[in-house]
Amino acid sequence: MSDAVLTVLKFCLLALLYLFLLRVVIIVARELRGTPIPQPVPVAPVASAAPAPRPTRRRAWRLVVVQPDAARGNTFAVEGEATIGRGGGCAVPLTFDTFVSQVHARVADREGTLWLEDVGSTNGTYVNGQRIEKPTKLGRGDRIQLGETVLEAER
Repeated sequence: MSDAVLTVLKFCLLALLYLFLLRVVIIVARELRGTPIPQPVPVAPVASAAPAPRPTRRRAWRLVVVQPDAARGNTFAVEGEATIGRGGGCAVPLTFDTFVSQVHARVADREGTLWLEDVGSTNGTYVNGQRIEKPTKLGRGDRIQLGETVLEAER
């Protein structure tokens, strides 16, 4: 091969290397920025002719952050089913914990009983110090650990 062809190939290889490095920097910058937390959309009340349903006496489940100290006291209501993770679409966003998967676990209130299920997280989900592999029934005061975050189930 001639020297001109080799020089052109060297510059092409160098350009590909710089494009690769640029792509890596962009991906790392996105990860460091974190996932934006969606803002709730206000819902306008709808007038209906049907009578309002009777309120139930059963209190809703909620998850309260116990650790880390910076987020202690944050409360998340569980109405029906909720996902827990770093992702923006999660009902319980744990964007401050980098050891939590984008969608880490799911909690569901089924007929007054709270159930927790790991949805294929990398670091696992623990209830009262025990790793769970299948949907697990939770009680009041049970502690859920996801990454470095500890949540407590309350009613």
